[in-house]
Amino acid sequence: MNQRVAERLRGAEVPVRGLLSKAYAKARFEQIDEIHIRVGGLPQNPKPPLDYQMVFSVEGLINEYIERARVVRGGKITEVESMTEIETLEFPAPFGRMEAFQTSGGTSTLPDTFLGKVRELDYKTIRYPGHCEKFKTMIDLGLCSSDVIQAGDVAVAPRRVLGELLVASLPHDEPDVVLVRVEFAGGGKRLTYDIIDRYDPKTGLSAMMRTTAFPASIVALMMARGQTSPKGALPQERCVPAELFMKELAGRKIDVTEKWQ
Repeated sequence: MNQRVAERLRGAEVPVRGLLSKAYAKARFEQIDEIHIRVGGLPQNPKPPLDYQMVFSVEGLINEYIERARVVRGGKITEVESMTEIETLEFPAPFGRMEAFQTSGGTSTLPDTFLGKVRELDYKTIRYPGHCEKFKTMIDLGLCSSDVIQAGDVAVAPRRVLGELLVASLPHDEPDVVLVRVEFAGGGKRLTYDIIDRYDPKTGLSAMMRTTAFPASIVALMMARGQTSPKGALPQERCVPAELFMKELAGRKIDVTEKWQ
């Protein structure tokens, strides 16, 4: 699978977070009040200035950073600015302290699915510390604007220039890692699922490829086998059997750890 195919599958990692947000966890709570989803595709060996590498479309990356994020707050669907509400997360070595911040698109259909069922639901993107502040500065300077400006004798959209520079300057195809953390809270209990998936040198599949293509193929196979219910065009969190999905993930060596607090 090449980089372009991986880009087209961008967002197919939604089953990883969406299905973790299903009854698989809910069955263990009398009532879920909060669902917090944190996901990041990152280089294993970060390099300045952004400690990031291109693992999918640069246009998709910029969209995530500039469009508003849909969340559930106080039991209501609302929108918040992306690249805000930075928080600190701790992962096992060698990652240690990471940051997470609001980005658009991550919640997908979950706010609609869980409206009236949870008080809080959000999605944040995980990055190495300092990434958000650096990229937000470029946004604030107008470098992500699609409005054409005159630069000498040339009319150009700053976003187009920034996109070209990011593609030209940031690493590509180096060993990567996908970090996932999903937390459920309710009734005084907290349940956390973590995924740390790395580039597989035996197959040549990046972590982003593994955590996008494998979940998509699992769901496709379930549909072909008649294992999804109810039938029809539905969000995966409403129709995919979570226990079976988790078993299929494990069969592809995408390991999920569980921790109660």
